Amino acid sequence: MTIALNHRDLSAFVTHDDTDQGRVELLVTGARCAACMSKIERVAGAAPGVASARFNLTTGKLAVRFAGRDGDPGLIIEALDREGYPSTPFDPGKAEAAHDKEGRMLALALGVAAFGAGNAMMFTVPVWAGFFGQELDPSTRQLMYWFAAAVATPCALFAGVPFFRSAWASLSKGKANMDVPISIGVILTLIVSFSETLQQGPHAYFDAAVTLLFLLLIGRYMDHKLRAKARSAARDLLALQAPVATRLLADGGEQIVPVGDVEVGDALVVVPGDRIPVNAQVEAGGSDIDNALITGETASALVGPGAVVNAGALNLSGRLVLRVLARSEDSAIAAIARLMEAGAQSRSNYVQLADKAAALYVPVVHTLAALTFAGGWALGLGPREALLRAAAVLIVTCPCALGLAVPAVQIVASGRLFRKGVLVKTGAALERLAEVDHVVFDKTGVLTEGRPMLLEAPAHVLALAAPLARASRHPLARALAEAAGCGDTATEVREVAGMGVEGLIDGRPARLGRAAFLGVGSRQADATELWFGFDGDTRVRFTFEDRLRPDTAAVIAQLKALGLTVEVLSGDVSGPVARAAHGAGIDRWTAGLTPFDKVAMLDRLKQSGRKVLMVGDGLNDAAAIARAHASMAPGSAVDASQNAADLVFSGQGLEAVPFSIRVAKAARRRAMENFAFSALYNVVAAPAAIFGLVNPLVAAVAMSGSSLVVTLNALRMNLTGGRR
Repeated sequence: MTIALNHRDLSAFVTHDDTDQGRVELLVTGARCAACMSKIERVAGAAPGVASARFNLTTGKLAVRFAGRDGDPGLIIEALDREGYPSTPFDPGKAEAAHDKEGRMLALALGVAAFGAGNAMMFTVPVWAGFFGQELDPSTRQLMYWFAAAVATPCALFAGVPFFRSAWASLSKGKANMDVPISIGVILTLIVSFSETLQQGPHAYFDAAVTLLFLLLIGRYMDHKLRAKARSAARDLLALQAPVATRLLADGGEQIVPVGDVEVGDALVVVPGDRIPVNAQVEAGGSDIDNALITGETASALVGPGAVVNAGALNLSGRLVLRVLARSEDSAIAAIARLMEAGAQSRSNYVQLADKAAALYVPVVHTLAALTFAGGWALGLGPREALLRAAAVLIVTCPCALGLAVPAVQIVASGRLFRKGVLVKTGAALERLAEVDHVVFDKTGVLTEGRPMLLEAPAHVLALAAPLARASRHPLARALAEAAGCGDTATEVREVAGMGVEGLIDGRPARLGRAAFLGVGSRQADATELWFGFDGDTRVRFTFEDRLRPDTAAVIAQLKALGLTVEVLSGDVSGPVARAAHGAGIDRWTAGLTPFDKVAMLDRLKQSGRKVLMVGDGLNDAAAIARAHASMAPGSAVDASQNAADLVFSGQGLEAVPFSIRVAKAARRRAMENFAFSALYNVVAAPAAIFGLVNPLVAAVAMSGSSLVVTLNALRMNLTGGRR
């Protein structure tokens, strides 16, 4: 299919932007690591006429921009195909289907490997017992091996397909990736086992081959699920963009159109209760706008003619006529989604501890096994004995202990955190969390409770204003009504766009809203406020505050005691942010930030060498959460932020943040101890196998014993409570 596509005219897939440059998006398959991403971008960038190429490892989408109006996507597809990365024009549906197919294949392979490992051992365990006093005659032993072969061989060959396919694609291009030694090890183990069984030898290792695949597939499947979560976070965010818009026609009529059909320069109408569909400028009307999606600020903003509004903002009170400034794919929400994808991609490039160790282990051990075989044969051992020694080297140094060194610790640590109400998305999240040295908090909904609360007000005054507050949809009016409780509602109520609400209370005209709406002179508000009064009567001021969580100050003190620096980045105005930071004991804070500002500040911190933990809950935090070195979100956070975060914690407090960091640091110490043991074990075991002091059976027992040791060391975390 790819070859046929390469010879077609693909110019129909090239679109053009305002700069008259061509661009095309391709779906690239076969990429699994940062090296693949770099190679794909380099190959595509070298194609004729290409100005830039950016590949998203999470979604498989390659965005190519041409230097001029014309470009040939077919040349890029051909170049990528030669490198072993088949590609087609990007189709979101096909991309999702391909990813789902890969997930199903990995899940099926994992299940088959688990079945094969368990059932092969059913036949090999009696053989092992026969070497420890329970005599098993050669014919019975050989029969057990044939049964094990009948179960393990088809399971290993099927479960190994993801590795074999990847290894062959790499070798066919004259290169070797990490799946090559894995495939060689599995196939060689099966060959040696069949050879020993045919020659009625005492040792065969069918169970070891399929068990190794089972352990490796666990990690491969978890990586697949992580990428699915990253895409889900971006989709959740884009889902909040209005699906349709109301276009204002030249004759004054209105037409409902899909938001994707809205063009720059169109006139749109947005009524109260609807979200702004695209970035636009107000041409007529005025209203209160809830910008929490973009800024996280709890207070609404008054907009009028000339004001610029962003997609996703909620129109609260008045009818607006807007002039479109950007298409839906160029809206603020779409830009945040792209930042989230980029952040997830950068985090997927993080090399885990086990990967770092494996990068050293694989070439060393396989070279050692090859030298053992060649050296033994050259020294007169004979091909069978030399092969057995090489197999013993591979088995005794099997990366089971290495493979379990980190996962065993992460499973125990994740279980401990789960019991404390913290959900850990991936093991890599714990590794990154253990490295953080700077913590960034959002204010609204994280340091604070996330909703305006009415400060002290006389009960009789509150009762007077409550009927009008119950008739309004404004967040501050709702907070006032909640404080007053149930009761009567004002009549003849009318919302005044951007100002407040007016109506009759027991027949008397009354107003509730901004100071200017009630005729109060200009003043500098030092708090979030709402004014109430009857016509010609005294004006009453209500003030609101988003209160700190009860344990905020104590949690900040714990983080500082751990040697971490703390900062607040908020989209709210400076007054509330300064008060919240001061109350929490945080010296560094910045207010008035957009989601893009937050990402930029995190990038600057990263460039200065800081490893940042971002704790946020709103959609305006989602891009920063995805971009940070590690991230956490409360259970009350929106879906996009929860999906983008590494850890999600429940409860009303922030105690989970320092607790998670302590557990992550303890897990890292345990993992390093396991690595040290694995290294020491291999230093002793490998030479013993090379010189024939360890036969394959003893090698298998020793390998299993090493795995047991690292598992028991991981379980020590439960005994020490996450401490050293």
